[in-house]
Amino acid sequence: MAAAVPAWARSASSRISPPFLPGHPQTDGHEGAVSAAPFGSASILPISWSYCLMMGGEGLTQATKVAILNANYVAARLKGAYDVLYKSAKGRVAHECIIDTRPLAESAGVTVDDVAKRLIDCGFHAPTMSWPVAGTLMIEPTESETKAELDRFCDAMLAIREEARAIEDGRMDKVNNPLKNAPHTVEDLVGDWDRPYSREQACFPPGGLPRGQILVAGQPCRQCLWRPQSRLHLPADRELRGSGGMMM
Repeated sequence: MAAAVPAWARSASSRISPPFLPGHPQTDGHEGAVSAAPFGSASILPISWSYCLMMGGEGLTQATKVAILNANYVAARLKGAYDVLYKSAKGRVAHECIIDTRPLAESAGVTVDDVAKRLIDCGFHAPTMSWPVAGTLMIEPTESETKAELDRFCDAMLAIREEARAIEDGRMDKVNNPLKNAPHTVEDLVGDWDRPYSREQACFPPGGLPRGQILVAGQPCRQCLWRPQSRLHLPADRELRGSGGMMM
């Protein structure tokens, strides 16, 4: 998921603030430089230009189509669980979908911050929060996201909605619950446990990676599971060293 901010954009100020703006030695301190360069980060422009040249018109068109398709797929999967803002007359979104979590605050006391923290338990950095609407999540799945990763994210969001529903129905405490206590740390995983929900629900929620699973090239590797040492069967004479004597 992505959020774009133009790093080269100029900043604006009122007429009374220039004396208090930072200066730059190359302009005798007259030009207010917010970052290192007087006119912003020049390096961001060659990066974008190089990307456009490498992709070409056909590649950029395809990337745009896939990004829009991904956003509409997420919106379709979350339909019914969350309201999606700013849809077209045909119910479609552009390259991003804005999920409204404000109803959860009214019905279950679950804020957008709680949802964002719970996504950490699932292995996701929260999407853009409270912009352009306070109390919402703006999800921008880029063209590089696979369907498996999109499904994993949607599974996590749907599971979060069910946890909020459990609070609404009185099946889960309004204060001491996985959403309010998220993110759950390693200390929660291995330390004493005295919460009214299970440790497994806290640390291994739906949408998160299964226990022992790792990522390879950003995707779950189902063959790459951590196994206990007792299950590793190696020939007795096998050397675990490379030709240079380094441990492999």
